[in-house]
Amino acid sequence: MNHAAQDSSRRKFLGQLGAGFGTLAFEAILLQELRAATPRMRPTIDPLQPFSPRTPHFVPRAKSVIFLFLVGGPSQVDTFDYKPELQRLNGQPLPASVRRVLEGTKFAHVTHGCEDKLLGSPYRWQQCGQSGMWVSELFPHLARHVDQLCFIHSMQAESNNHAPASYQLHTGDVRVGKASLGSWTTYGLGSENQDLPAYVVLFDAGPLGGTGNYSNGFLPAAFQATRLRDHGTPVLDLVPPDEFASGQRASLDLIRELNLRHREPRAGFTELDARLASYELAYRMQSSAIEVGNLEQESQHTKRSYGLEHEDERTRSFGRKCLLARRLVEEGVRFVQLYDMPDKDGWDAHAKLQDNHTPRARWTDQPVAALLDDLQQRGLLDETLVIWASEFGRTPLEQGEGGRNHNSAGFTIWLAGGGVKPGQRIGATDEFGYLAVERPTPFRDLHATILAALGLNNDQLSFHTSGREERLTGVAGSAKIIPGMLA
Repeated sequence: MNHAAQDSSRRKFLGQLGAGFGTLAFEAILLQELRAATPRMRPTIDPLQPFSPRTPHFVPRAKSVIFLFLVGGPSQVDTFDYKPELQRLNGQPLPASVRRVLEGTKFAHVTHGCEDKLLGSPYRWQQCGQSGMWVSELFPHLARHVDQLCFIHSMQAESNNHAPASYQLHTGDVRVGKASLGSWTTYGLGSENQDLPAYVVLFDAGPLGGTGNYSNGFLPAAFQATRLRDHGTPVLDLVPPDEFASGQRASLDLIRELNLRHREPRAGFTELDARLASYELAYRMQSSAIEVGNLEQESQHTKRSYGLEHEDERTRSFGRKCLLARRLVEEGVRFVQLYDMPDKDGWDAHAKLQDNHTPRARWTDQPVAALLDDLQQRGLLDETLVIWASEFGRTPLEQGEGGRNHNSAGFTIWLAGGGVKPGQRIGATDEFGYLAVERPTPFRDLHATILAALGLNNDQLSFHTSGREERLTGVAGSAKIIPGMLA
């Protein structure tokens, strides 16, 4: 090889080497930019101050959530999903064409246990508001608010049994042991009030499936829900006896010091972290929880509007819970979950639907309508997402004597406030209210939409456990925000 050729080869080699270094540098810069633009999947949490406010992934529409859970499965075709064809064919068999469609889906089993006889709704219906939403006579108070509500008529659950379907709505999985929506929300965002729990549950008998519905699951123990009572002292044994009150702060300081020493060689022991944080929270709650739970501070008009003077004690009880929920979010509590379960049955009307649904609607209708009114009047509805939902609906076929079986194939929920577009219907069931045929909506899409309203990216919100990234909405990319639902 001559000298000129050697120089040419050397220049070519150095040029290629320089281009390679330039590519590496460009890729490094690009990676840094991507990392800066992508929110961290796991929020940074101070284990001793787990509820400190955290920055959302993007600008939120809502600051807090009030989740009204109607335990047991209200019938969509007797509440908000009017079906004229069901009324017309009352008492007749389910048309073979509808049965064939059902049998071609994973929901074929929802007809099991029913007579082959359509059961029309026993309730009168009317169109309400400027939006013309259909509402049955069960909800005269909520009927005034339909233009504030966004109805999803095409919800679907993966289980037709109470506890698994309830777990899925609360945690994203039909199996018990996963973290609940309230726990994920407070894990991602913290709370705006450090003197009250970030995640509160209110109930009498509690949901079907028990504590698995509102568990922190694998998330740090601090994100477990706190149950408050709607009468008397919100938390039992919250206030110490007089003879111990003066030395309480010194006792807590000593306990804290001993616990911190015990904690030093045990980094990552979240149960101990949660205990330390809970002692301090309980101390701060001695005044704040009693204050927020004192419903007597409210005006007579407010108490009357929520049904606190109603002749039915169960209406009064649910009214107290709704009023307490408003007071909690007004004080900056992030997530409040209400269960309307005053007994073991819920809305589970396998027979005598009217005997079941009529009183339960009476217990909940006025308090929920008053909650929407109150939030609106106080300027809180725009920043509070209100959810009205259950684990599934009920069949248009009759079961037992005038009852309906479970139906996970298509049912109705509604949402209001918190950036939700009001006065609209999303999705639809068939002409009998059996199967979601227009925009079927799984719980994971509902969860992704709720998180988006709160400024959280459902794929980015995760927790590493057992060698994998866990998310409320499952594998990244498997859930989508419900189109057109958020303003």
